Amino acid sequence: MVGTGRQALGSTVQCQVKPDFDVYTCIVLAARLIVSAMPVTGSDERLGCRRRSVLRVIPVLPLKMVEARVPAFPILRLIRVFPSLHVFGRESSQVPFSWETTVKSTARHRAIASLCLATLCLAGTLGSGCHKTALLDAVEESSLSDIPRELSMASIPVYRVAPPDILLIELVRSIRPSNDGIRAGDYVIIRAANLEPYDPEDEEVQKALKTVNGEYLVQADGTVDLGPWYGSVRIEGQTASQVELTLASYLRTEHQGEDGRTYGGYQKPIVSVSLADVGARQIVAGEHLIRPDGTVSLGIYGSVYVAGMTLDEVKQAVEQHLGDSVHDAEVAVDVLAYNSKKIYLITDGGGVGEQVVTLPFTGGETVLDALANINGLSPVSSKQMWIARPAPNGTDVAQTMPIDWRAITQDGVTTTNYQLMPGDRIYIKADCWVASDNFIAKVTQPFSRIFGFIILGNGTVRTLQQGGNSGTGGGGGGFF
Repeated sequence: MVGTGRQALGSTVQCQVKPDFDVYTCIVLAARLIVSAMPVTGSDERLGCRRRSVLRVIPVLPLKMVEARVPAFPILRLIRVFPSLHVFGRESSQVPFSWETTVKSTARHRAIASLCLATLCLAGTLGSGCHKTALLDAVEESSLSDIPRELSMASIPVYRVAPPDILLIELVRSIRPSNDGIRAGDYVIIRAANLEPYDPEDEEVQKALKTVNGEYLVQADGTVDLGPWYGSVRIEGQTASQVELTLASYLRTEHQGEDGRTYGGYQKPIVSVSLADVGARQIVAGEHLIRPDGTVSLGIYGSVYVAGMTLDEVKQAVEQHLGDSVHDAEVAVDVLAYNSKKIYLITDGGGVGEQVVTLPFTGGETVLDALANINGLSPVSSKQMWIARPAPNGTDVAQTMPIDWRAITQDGVTTTNYQLMPGDRIYIKADCWVASDNFIAKVTQPFSRIFGFIILGNGTVRTLQQGGNSGTGGGGGGFF
């Protein structure tokens, strides 16, 4: 599916884990295992009656139905090996088969075995049964939705730049405007006619001094030197057309030189002025980082606000800003680094923290692409993961999409290999056994340290006592 519809980009599936028949079955079996572990002796008739009454209350399910419904629990088949546990009881008429006591064990052994089996049943239920069923239901529902995924990608809306994106801005034409004033250091081309006439006896050097035709440097004081025959004229800050009028007026006026010579006073001088270099004062080219305030720097031309704009809008804003400093400004704009839009990968540490990794959003990433950037799953991660998509402002509804990692990697099924959007969170759950091990270690470690300190202190005291008792006379015995 290729499109720009918002519905395709915003549709999500919410996965809610609900207890099913597997959980109910294993809880019932665990309860019957625990109750059946109650020792029954001939001298305690009240306890035996209590156990039989409890077993009648707990629903009884055929073992074959349980095995067919929960194929992931091979531990339940071990119940056949322990017929002395009386899991379903002889008094139950709902069991299609009978139990014969073939193993004689004490009440203590029966209790230990029953509790172990009950613990394994509940652990298996929490580890696979409920989650797997909910995951399959959610995946089946998401396969019928229009959520973009691999082989059915959607077009991303027009990208809007934001801090700290890096833009590539190139000024195509860098020409000074016609109204730009002449500055010190500029070269101007000045041509003048109807000035001092040539004398036939003048040498070539004298003729050259009487000629005004060439490039002239504007000095630091803003004047241009026309040679010893005509003197200097201040032209800084004036445009080319204004300089023409200034020079024509200057040449029409008589001036007295320092050497007492009079120059100027020409009747109809003709002056032409142009810039030798029409290039702009500074070339705009290269990388431009969007500042936290949303502006980009254009050097001596100042700054322009571009945050939240598309590339076309950025181009228009930059050209409009350069209009006063560059003649017919034309720029090319592109995004060099997509830094503002991110994808978050959160890895559960199993009770010892969570690791967050950010990836830049470029528009075509899928779940598999994102996990490939962190080299797949960590040793403590499970294959239980989902995408949490940001909900609209003002809503508290979670938008989650489950991910079937095995189907994506081993089977090549693209149903849950979703196309990622800006702000998506991929949460990777930790392995339940690793989390349990970390929890047990966290709980027992303080007590282990206390007991270790007690044992160390006890051993030290005994060593001191034994050293004192084994000492000999003369004061030479003892620990020291």
